[in-house]
Amino acid sequence: MRILTLIVALFTASFALAQQKIDVSKIKAHPRLLLLADEENAIKSEIKNDKAWADVNYAIIQECNAILQLAPIERKMIGRRLLQTSREALRRVFFLSYAWRMTGREEYFKKCEEELFAVSKFDDWNPEHFLDVAEMTLAVAIGYDWLYPKLSQSSKDIISKAIIEKGLTPALNPKYNGWQRGKNNWNQVCNTGITFGALAVFEQQPEVATQIIEKAIQSIKLPMAAYAPAGNYMEGYSYWAYGTSFNVFFINALEKIFGTDFGLANEPGFLQTALFYQNLIGTSGTPFNYGDAGGNEGLQPAMFWFADKLKDNSLLFIEKEYLQTSKYNVKTNRLLPAAMIWGKGVKLGEMTAPKINLWFGKAENEIAVLRSGWEKTKDIYVGFKGGTASVGHAHMDAGSFVLDMDGVRWASELGMQQYNSLESAGLSIWDMSQKSQRWQVFRLNNHSHNTLTVNGKLHNMVGNAKLVSKSNEANNTNAVFDLSPVFQPDLQKAQRGIAIIDKTYVTIRDEISAGDKEVIVRWAMLTPAKIENLKGNEAILINKGKQLKFYVEGLEGVKLQTWSTDPPQNYDAPNPGTTLLGFELKLPANSIKSFNVVFVTADGKTIDKAKLKPLSNW
Repeated sequence: MRILTLIVALFTASFALAQQKIDVSKIKAHPRLLLLADEENAIKSEIKNDKAWADVNYAIIQECNAILQLAPIERKMIGRRLLQTSREALRRVFFLSYAWRMTGREEYFKKCEEELFAVSKFDDWNPEHFLDVAEMTLAVAIGYDWLYPKLSQSSKDIISKAIIEKGLTPALNPKYNGWQRGKNNWNQVCNTGITFGALAVFEQQPEVATQIIEKAIQSIKLPMAAYAPAGNYMEGYSYWAYGTSFNVFFINALEKIFGTDFGLANEPGFLQTALFYQNLIGTSGTPFNYGDAGGNEGLQPAMFWFADKLKDNSLLFIEKEYLQTSKYNVKTNRLLPAAMIWGKGVKLGEMTAPKINLWFGKAENEIAVLRSGWEKTKDIYVGFKGGTASVGHAHMDAGSFVLDMDGVRWASELGMQQYNSLESAGLSIWDMSQKSQRWQVFRLNNHSHNTLTVNGKLHNMVGNAKLVSKSNEANNTNAVFDLSPVFQPDLQKAQRGIAIIDKTYVTIRDEISAGDKEVIVRWAMLTPAKIENLKGNEAILINKGKQLKFYVEGLEGVKLQTWSTDPPQNYDAPNPGTTLLGFELKLPANSIKSFNVVFVTADGKTIDKAKLKPLSNW
């Protein structure tokens, strides 16, 4: 292990963060990660007495039966990534080792051991893209730790050697460990995976493992600082599910072993971030998927950890629906067994609706969420985006919004495009500068988002739209963002407000001032609805058997029109079933224009135009 010792010396010299001391005497026998010896008995008891949790357990076991039929996982790269292989390994190992601990059935143990052997024989776990190493190390660490009491010595030797050589060693190499100084999800995921590996093989490498754990406790504070002050996670819905979930795994492992999380859970904004995530699900059941976000994540284990920490089961109101409708996503939710660990003892009846109808996050990439309530098929939901395109995984979407009414998503977001498809086309999508090829991708620039576009230009990617006012009045729940920095110098001023009025209709008000030249402003909204009766300033939208009236107030002679969402370039992903609806207007130099777009259900009440007032009166 001389090479490992030399790498540790380099690692220690290059890492400037202060070191957190741990009490290694607290590291006890295996299993020591997440679920200690005999703790599965509490879960077994829960399954006997609670059908909701029995159903989750059954879904995991059934999926394990399907995994038994699969050939051992193989090392398959997709572009520059091994990540899909690592994630599938984590899913298989976590599910199978859980199933073995819950049932004691030999076939789950044997299959889990087989999968651990398979990945242990890989040449490496692809340290060039270190997320791959992190997820694989987490997988192997959990499997090794949970199966440890039954593993033969030769099996222990093979698996622990793989953790040390393919996980810990590259993590100590400065060539691969830049994530330790990062402020995004990479830091959270990589520190978690490598720390689990260090804890799993602590006996073989106590000094190395100690240094890894102590430095990880300090390093992970860097991305955790981004949750301050109120829990807004700048990378959005899907990356919250990624970075925050791994962060919770990290904290929980420390708590289980050392009896303390060394103050991490109390980092400003971290516990409050559960509200952020909960509010990203609309009354249509669809997420507010701004930036590089995908579809619905389904049951989220980390939310049960947050609810327990805060003693607030209203945080689980969305999770309650997933439990009731079996939305476990067993094919993709590789962390699902953690829900059985953190959710035990929580009853469906305790998962009551939250009271708040306005959530906003002051942060680097700000949003606001407005509701008339939390009833899925009845209440209105608006996700409203300010912020900037300059943060990780961001789009040019300042001013964009999503809208749910009558349980239907009317204004939507296309979300992310898979990175490999763009990287394979030769695009440099991780360059965040104004002239980056990233902004030529249709889904990533402002031309596909529910916002304004001036003179056909891209948004100013360093501009940051800040929340300037908000109100949670029952009959006028609203928020206003100042979009001016995104459009200068073409617009001197641009403010957008969105309000839910009388809990029955929604208005979007734009107040814009032109610069010293005439400009053409496009107002656009992406919708999955069928558009009918498009005439003048109004249209009828039809989706899932429901109707919504869309009309413009305050612009004389305006004519609504549509634009195609067909891919403009051969590298752009298709966007079937969507249309851009909106209008264009000319603003003379130095002129000012204000107008409202109104959404009301086809059978809704008559709108009181007096309530479509200037933003200064909101």
